[in-house]
Formats: sequence, C-alpha cells, structure tokens
Amino acid sequence: MIIWKCKPFRDLSVFELYAILRLRSDIFVVEQNCVFLDMDDKDQHCDHLCGWSGDIPVAYVRLVPPGVAYDEPSIGRVVTARAFRKSGIGRTLMEKAIEHCGKLFGHTNIRIGAQLYLKKFYESLGFVQTSDVYLEDGIEHIEMIFETMDNL
Repeated sequence: MIIWKCKPFRDLSVFELYAILRLRSDIFVVEQNCVFLDMDDKDQHCDHLCGWSGDIPVAYVRLVPPGVAYDEPSIGRVVTARAFRKSGIGRTLMEKAIEHCGKLFGHTNIRIGAQLYLKKFYESLGFVQTSDVYLEDGIEHIEMIFETMDNL
C-alpha cells in the first residue's frame, strides 16, 4: 500500500529528504546517465509530494511555486521507482500533483518542462505542448501547460 504525503521542505525529516534525493539520483543521474546538479536551490521553496511504501519513496514530485521556475506554478522532478513503473502509479502521482497545486497555488495554469519521450503521457493528463524541443542536460525536453480551468 502506498501512503501519500505532501510536505513543505522545512517539514521533511532528514531521513525523508535523504530517501527522496537518493531516488532522484538513482533515476536522473544513474539510470538516465545524466550528470547534472540536482540540488538547484529550488527545493527549499517547494512542497514535496511523495508516495511511500514503508520507508521507501516510490513516486515523487516537487511542487514549485509561481516565480521560482516559471511565472506559473510547476511540477518538477517527476520520478517513479523502477520497480513500480507500469503499475499506474505515475498517473496517480501526477493527478495528485495537479490536485495539490490547486490547493497550494489556487486554480491557475501549471507549466512543466517535460522530457520529450513522455509527451503522450502528459497529454493524456491534459497538458499541451507550448514550446519547441530544447536540450536540457543533454535530454530533449518541451514545455507543456495544464490549463486548470479547462481541465477541472
């Protein structure tokens, strides 16, 4: 059973923070073979939504306030543990992230920087591509927007 918790940075325990950063590193640095600085000084301003199986984080996003990454609120560092993929947890994670953005920031548009290969997944949730393809840390990305009023 997955337990979902959403906490501001200051309320994360050191054990929760370590586990989350470990998951992010496992996927973004090791699995995707991408050398980049994950700790980018945005985490401290964000709320962190995580699905836990016991003490292990299995799905995670950070909820970024307006003005930190984009003018709109954003959902970033979307990650699912390898063992939990193809179970529907990624969809559940994003649905919960959209819901929490509404609670935290009001019902306003949400902008993301999505890895291009996940475009159809994000489109299935109501996101629409708003930029050309660009490289970020050597990986093709696109900006997408979720128009909250159109999707509620």
